[in-house]
Amino acid sequence: MGKYIILLLIGSVAFAALFFYLGYRNFHEEGPIDQNTAYFLPKGQAVIRTAWELEENGFITDQDIFRLGVKLSGFDRNLQAGEFVIPSGASMFDIMMILSSGKVIQHRLTIIEGWTSWQIAEYLNGIENLTNPITNLPREGSILPETYLYTKNTTRHNLIRRMQMRQLDLLDALWQKRAEDLPFLSVEDALILASIVEKETAKSGERAHIAGVFINRLRKNMRLQTDPTVIYGLDRKGYIDRPLRKSDLKSDNPYNTYKIRGLPPTAIAHPGRASIEAVLQPLKTDDLYFVADGSGGHAFASSLREHLQNVKKWRRIEKLKRQKN
Repeated sequence: MGKYIILLLIGSVAFAALFFYLGYRNFHEEGPIDQNTAYFLPKGQAVIRTAWELEENGFITDQDIFRLGVKLSGFDRNLQAGEFVIPSGASMFDIMMILSSGKVIQHRLTIIEGWTSWQIAEYLNGIENLTNPITNLPREGSILPETYLYTKNTTRHNLIRRMQMRQLDLLDALWQKRAEDLPFLSVEDALILASIVEKETAKSGERAHIAGVFINRLRKNMRLQTDPTVIYGLDRKGYIDRPLRKSDLKSDNPYNTYKIRGLPPTAIAHPGRASIEAVLQPLKTDDLYFVADGSGGHAFASSLREHLQNVKKWRRIEKLKRQKN
């Protein structure tokens, strides 16, 4: 009787050893996926659910072996939430280590200089791997346009707060280095003017010059007379689907800088770093006027007479363009 018990024990140990060996080999052998594939592990998800999902989606061949391997390795509480890249041929062991690494996929988005809050909200609400749609627009000018990295299921509100903190940090740094005797006392005023400069030109070499023109006009208490503010007053999206009319320039709205003196009540877009720098370090110039020159830039003038000559040239260019079309 004792001999049979011994043989049974030996058989059980041998079977367990064989089972462990086969499981260990399966846990470490090449996996079934044949291309790099993203896998998202929700926060708080148990290993049992994760193992089932991995098998269900073809990442592994046996959820029980994966679950047991993770537990015996002591990683059952180390799996981290997030979106991960599982490379082609990854073994169960590889997947366990990847899900424990915290090296989640970093997605990328870009906020364009000169976008309005409406445009930014439309853009962010259209990105499917963000959560919590934007229903209340962020304050105009409060976001720093640049490229941002984010992870899947980041809330849009948290992302906007990060963009706003970047703008605040930049404004604080640049404000300390501002030129002397600027005709405004607050960072908010500088931000408003920077948004106007941003909308007036896309040429980096012109920003400081255009800022210098507006600074001169503010100092002389001249109206800014800038079309982008009028457009923003007509539609907070920041654009309209028709040319401005003379009646628009005579309209009573607080953003019509053809009628009001000084700055409009808020920014009209989100300016980038270059436009903010241009306003805080404007070009020293006598110019008071500028108009498009037909090349994508502007012709500047210090006198009204010279400016009117530049306007005539621009109108001739516009007429030739219309004739060609």
